Amino acid sequence: MTWSTKTLGIAGRENRSSIVKLQNGGESGLANKEYQDGRISTPGPPEDYVYEELLTRTSWCNAEYASREIERGRAQGNKSALWLRGKLQALLFFLGCYIQFHSGKVLFLGVIIMGAFAVGLKQARIETNVEKLWVEVGGRLERELDYTTKTLGEGWGITNQIIIQTPKEDGGNVLTQEALLQHVRSSFLATQVQVSMYGLDWSFKDVCFITEFPAFEDSFIDPIISKLIPCTIVTPLDCFWEGSRLLGPDEPVKVPSYNQTLRWTTLDPLALLDDFNHIFSIYGDFISGDSLKDLFNRTGIGHAYQTKPCLNPLDPECPNSAPNKQSGQVPDIASELTGGCKGFASTYMVWPEELIVGGVNKNSTGHIQSAEAIQSIVQLKGQKEMYNAWKGNYKVDEIRWTPEKAGAIVEEWQRKFTEVVRNSSVEVSQSVNAFTSASLTDLLDEFSELSIVRVAMGYVLMVIYAFFTMMKLSDGVRSQGGVGLAGVLLVAGSVVASLGFCAWIGLVFNASTTQVLPFLALGVGVDDMFLLAHSSTSIPNEIPLVYKTGEILRRSGVSVLLTSINNICAFLLAAVIPIPALRSLSLQFAIVIVFNFLAIILVFPAVLALDIERREAKRVDMFCCITSKSPSANRIIRVQPRPANTRQVPPRCTEVRLQSNVQAVTVLHPSSATTTAGITPVVETPPSTAASTASTRTLIRQSSFERDRPSLRERYRKASCWRWSLSGFARGYYAPFLQKLQVKIVVLVLFACLLGVGIYGVTQIEDGLEITDIVPRGTPEEDFLETQMKYFSFYNMYGVTQEDFDYANRQRLLHAYHSEFRNIMQVIRDPDGSLPTFWLIAFRDWLLEMQREFDKDKKGNAIIFNNWYNNASEKGVLAYKMLIQTGNPVQPTDYNRFTLERLVDDHGVINPDGFYHYLTVWYNSDTFSYSATQAMLHPTPTSWTPGGKTDRDVTIPRSSTLNYTQLPFYLNNLRDTDDFINVVRDVRNLSEYFNDQGLPNYPMGVPFTFWEQYLELRFYLFLSLLSVLGASFFVMTVMLANPWAALILVSVLGMITTELFGFMGLIGVKLSAIPAVTLIISVGIGVEFTLHTCYAYLTAIGDRNKRVTMALEHTFSPVVDGALSTLLGVVMLAGSEFDFIVSYFFYVFSALIVIGMLNGLVLLPVILSLIGPPAEVRPLNNATRLTTPTPPPTPPMERSSASMQGRQRPGRRRGWEDEYNGSQSSVGDSAMYRGYGGERIEVHPPEVVVQTMCHEPRRQEGKPHKSRHHWPHHQPRVHHPNMPNYTSSSSSSPSHSPQMPHHQMTTTVTATAMVSILHPMCGGGGSAGERTDSYKYHKRRRDQTEKKSTKMRELEGRREKDDGNSDSPV
Repeated sequence: MTWSTKTLGIAGRENRSSIVKLQNGGESGLANKEYQDGRISTPGPPEDYVYEELLTRTSWCNAEYASREIERGRAQGNKSALWLRGKLQALLFFLGCYIQFHSGKVLFLGVIIMGAFAVGLKQARIETNVEKLWVEVGGRLERELDYTTKTLGEGWGITNQIIIQTPKEDGGNVLTQEALLQHVRSSFLATQVQVSMYGLDWSFKDVCFITEFPAFEDSFIDPIISKLIPCTIVTPLDCFWEGSRLLGPDEPVKVPSYNQTLRWTTLDPLALLDDFNHIFSIYGDFISGDSLKDLFNRTGIGHAYQTKPCLNPLDPECPNSAPNKQSGQVPDIASELTGGCKGFASTYMVWPEELIVGGVNKNSTGHIQSAEAIQSIVQLKGQKEMYNAWKGNYKVDEIRWTPEKAGAIVEEWQRKFTEVVRNSSVEVSQSVNAFTSASLTDLLDEFSELSIVRVAMGYVLMVIYAFFTMMKLSDGVRSQGGVGLAGVLLVAGSVVASLGFCAWIGLVFNASTTQVLPFLALGVGVDDMFLLAHSSTSIPNEIPLVYKTGEILRRSGVSVLLTSINNICAFLLAAVIPIPALRSLSLQFAIVIVFNFLAIILVFPAVLALDIERREAKRVDMFCCITSKSPSANRIIRVQPRPANTRQVPPRCTEVRLQSNVQAVTVLHPSSATTTAGITPVVETPPSTAASTASTRTLIRQSSFERDRPSLRERYRKASCWRWSLSGFARGYYAPFLQKLQVKIVVLVLFACLLGVGIYGVTQIEDGLEITDIVPRGTPEEDFLETQMKYFSFYNMYGVTQEDFDYANRQRLLHAYHSEFRNIMQVIRDPDGSLPTFWLIAFRDWLLEMQREFDKDKKGNAIIFNNWYNNASEKGVLAYKMLIQTGNPVQPTDYNRFTLERLVDDHGVINPDGFYHYLTVWYNSDTFSYSATQAMLHPTPTSWTPGGKTDRDVTIPRSSTLNYTQLPFYLNNLRDTDDFINVVRDVRNLSEYFNDQGLPNYPMGVPFTFWEQYLELRFYLFLSLLSVLGASFFVMTVMLANPWAALILVSVLGMITTELFGFMGLIGVKLSAIPAVTLIISVGIGVEFTLHTCYAYLTAIGDRNKRVTMALEHTFSPVVDGALSTLLGVVMLAGSEFDFIVSYFFYVFSALIVIGMLNGLVLLPVILSLIGPPAEVRPLNNATRLTTPTPPPTPPMERSSASMQGRQRPGRRRGWEDEYNGSQSSVGDSAMYRGYGGERIEVHPPEVVVQTMCHEPRRQEGKPHKSRHHWPHHQPRVHHPNMPNYTSSSSSSPSHSPQMPHHQMTTTVTATAMVSILHPMCGGGGSAGERTDSYKYHKRRRDQTEKKSTKMRELEGRREKDDGNSDSPV
């Protein structure tokens, strides 16, 4: 076992109190048992070490000790809180002791485990699908989208590529000839885009959406039509002949026996059919020229673009049939665009004015006069359509055609399209921009990418801050820069490990995770690291080394546990908001907090244990191989005894002298007021000759001769700026300042005003999230989105009808559903004010046309009861076949229906018996009309080829019962969130009404995907906040066993959330799901600023003001360090190119840190000082500390030989405090202790010298009077708690004179003590197994000493001689 001398002299500022070890019986926990195989066991249960902090902050240091004090009747308190705290502290203490003993193993194992979890990041999946990120989980929208995907499949629909052109000059007119010709150029270049993928070239015609045209099963006409039918482009150029330039085809179509090639710039379809009459007679199989002519007229193809005006009538290709060709005048562009334009099939391709022209200025008659923007929309196939269009084609036979490859080709084409359009502008006055669905995908991908550089810079900043915050330049031993460095790296490792674990369990990552979580998680994680590190510096040095880490966890571990539990609850309850992106973020934050807690409570103590051992060994921070030789303000001499040696060596004596000076300056004012200022003692020692003497702190000058001329290093080390600390500032300045009544009133008033401003800001906050916020600043994407939002705020939407509806028999309800959309003001109407046609209307109109042709043929007897003649029309015969369909699979046709039934009745209702048979015919005969309605009927109607009137088969296959249809609409004038919310609410009300009527339906479109969340966002937000605050109240009430303290904390947390909410409203941040999660998270983060202070307040002893001072002294530094570290964690977000990151994360989280610090370090202390709960431990008689316990009796000690021979000086007092083991001994001349192997240690009583000097500063002739007082040896030398106070005065000090403003008295007390260590010759030690502290052992040693009395008297004489010359300061 090891044995150490007591600390001599007056303790320094950091260790003012002595320590008392109370024996509880049994073996001492200080000694580590050693097994026979050399293994060392974990330290056993410790004895109680009573020190000053334990008596003033009892339940913080040791709740079990506080409970015992209450049981002994020495104090009162909260027994339930102390019982629970005691259990937690005991668990944490033994955990810390175990970690201390196995620190290297724990650290190594922790790093290995974190590295293993970090490997899981390889499986991380970043989700950028907007629907999967922002659609409410389990909500109706998710169910609706799932139904749509299940019915139509993944990747259905078409994609829109948009070109917007505006003047570069604000307010300029884009409706000029030059601007429109520039638009022609840009749009034409877009149609020439071609990409190469998978070894194949893909042109615009290969990927664009083409309106389906009827298949005539004619080998001559079908190839011609398939080459001529153009891609669908919505453009204002369709009002002019130049619109035909966009339709191609890329290669002119050649027709057999026709000497001209076909191209839309020169194509006149109706005139062409007249030239083709003789060709049809030669090459036509089933189709005739009349049928095509009828089709062209019915679809509105007509003369195509040949009769439209030319933007440049001087263009040689401008047809002569153009209305302005002959005049050569530029057309009135504004007038032509009024009311919109029509595509090549004018019946179905009607482009509303709002869709193609923006920022218009109209006259009183409603005609456009000018506009600021024009827009063209190029439609491409979706992934599913692209795959189906090329499936089975020889072109893709060798590349293993898959839907993924189809989607990749479309996306690559979109990227090339955007690049070409943006580089197409040749007019310096015009700005042309483009945007595609791939652009949005790329933006989200870029937004979701983790910025390695930004993360690295943020972590480096935090490492630097932690390192320099915990480093002490004036003391390399006490410096903890390495602890700060290791702590930040450890927390960073836990963040990486937790994210790897999230990837392992399948949590997807998103933009919020990658952009915010790495910074915020590290900032929050280091808060607890600072708290533990701060606690490690305040552990009393007298506590044995093996217990120090356990003591750290016992003190601060409970606080770390409380904050971690609150944070975890906050993040888990934030997942109440059913938005996938934010739910994943909340769960990932909760997991990160769990990993941070485990790292801080299990692994970081191992770092602290190693640092404690480094400080015990006096090794320099960061350079552990170097042993510090710098002096210390408080030196503790540890004498390490040596085992017995068989060699005969002469006895040796080692002497150590210690001296401490205390100086007090007293100023006597004329008003009899006295002011006394204490001066920090200076402790010195001469060089020691003891080879076995070591020091745990070496801030003592090695030579007393340096006292007069201190070195530069000494002056640098003693500079006050290096000794300044946040804890000292809080104790000496900040806490006393807050305790002034005026300050408390001002604080309460200011925070009441701040709360009022926050409430006002809450009323000003708006819902919404601008899409421009998620786009990098200064990019073309940002310009495009701002322009589109300003001029073209339109969106597609669909009314979807579902299964479990009788479409054939309840057509009127479906018509009513469509008509009701007239009440939605944002729906775009046709130029005549009607709603866009939907599939049932187009189906009905086609049947009515067929019915008219049938009635005409029937009236002319071309069609009779069971037959038709050659003079019957194609439509009449087809109508006849439909009329006789019964819908009964047993008897599919009935000729009696010829005279009784009609395809459509007088009320516009399609005959329900043959509804699905008619649907088959319409789908296959009027494909163009069906495609234009965007019906997306599912199941797709049965394919069937009409055989014409030559086909005598009257059977028509029945299509399957419908379970999905679409009614398309355009929504316009949607610019802010209120507009979206209003239209979503109105359409939802309409949908719910018809659901109640028996029509299962739902709306679908971008407004519903993104903005429907705002309908119930505030409800979910307040529900989550109430849940988080309620959970925090419950957790803190249980853990603290103090509902009043929990209520105060929850109230402050509510104020933090309210003030942050108001701040968002004042700076213009709109409420969306992300700010909602931030508000919920603010409750958890606010706990870091409040709980530590409140916990320290509860565990202190004294009145409210004193406990507030003690709480701030302990928590001010770690809270400030934690706040600044969190701020450094998010400060790198300020450099993000995304305004969304800056506004919604950097500003908001920076405000949260500032608001949290103000409430936690200003408001909360004031509230606690006024209405704070009582202390957990309250001494009797309202004392400010617990009573110091009585130490146990001192074990028997051997006196020196001089004392045994009667050489004791007469009258010497036999009692002076023995600080070793906190006991007091009654000895004579000197206290003698036996060491291992017979070593003898003598501690001589100290000598005290008092010097008093008084002088008058204002009188030059006055000389200070100095008197020197020596205590005689028979008087006590040192003042201790059990000895009376001594007051020194000088008889020669001048009395107060009225003529003198004041006197100044300086009193200097010098205490000098000496320790002698006698090393006997070999053989004096006894066996190693003997107990050196037993009475028999001491008796045997005394007998041996008497036999060698001569030798010892010589040694004693030498000692007395040295003692007489011991006036040199120590």
